[in-house]
Amino acid sequence: WSDAAGAAKRRGPKVVCVIGKKKSGKTTTVVGLVSELIERGREVVTVKHGHGFALDHEGRDSWRHRHEGGAKRVVMAGPDEFAVLGRWGPRDGGVEPTLGTLVDRFAADADIVVAEGFKTADYPCIEVHRTAAHPLPLFGDPALGSPRRWLAVLTDDGGFRAGCPVLDIDAPERFRVLADLVERLA
Repeated sequence: WSDAAGAAKRRGPKVVCVIGKKKSGKTTTVVGLVSELIERGREVVTVKHGHGFALDHEGRDSWRHRHEGGAKRVVMAGPDEFAVLGRWGPRDGGVEPTLGTLVDRFAADADIVVAEGFKTADYPCIEVHRTAAHPLPLFGDPALGSPRRWLAVLTDDGGFRAGCPVLDIDAPERFRVLADLVERLA
């Protein structure tokens, strides 16, 4: 729990990462898990790790605020929703912040944060592994930390074993089981 200087001592939301290789079913898992947690009355925020994306377009007012005016961040607000657009600036070291920092800045009011990606963040994780997409799971990769980080593995590999629950990737009860595991986090 070294992420964001002591996340283990953090007072705030429970954080879990849904990890896996490309085309494994991470987004489907996040959506199902979040839906189950919402049905249980939890306030849930998601954080999605991306590899380059653009939410703003040249000529829009918000684009002009940032690119012509030089604002570090633009918060757009309306009656029903809001968005925050920006870049990591020199005060941030020009580097992407940790998941812990993102949770502190943008999701501290949640009960639970479900992050898609962030496989190296030092938080409990749920791995999604589909053999048609990748022959081997991430579980056991020493670069990803202790296998004790894994809350569960969802897979279509019926012979896969781990030191955590291994669930069928298509089992109807998988989201209920995952939500139970997340709710039990300290």
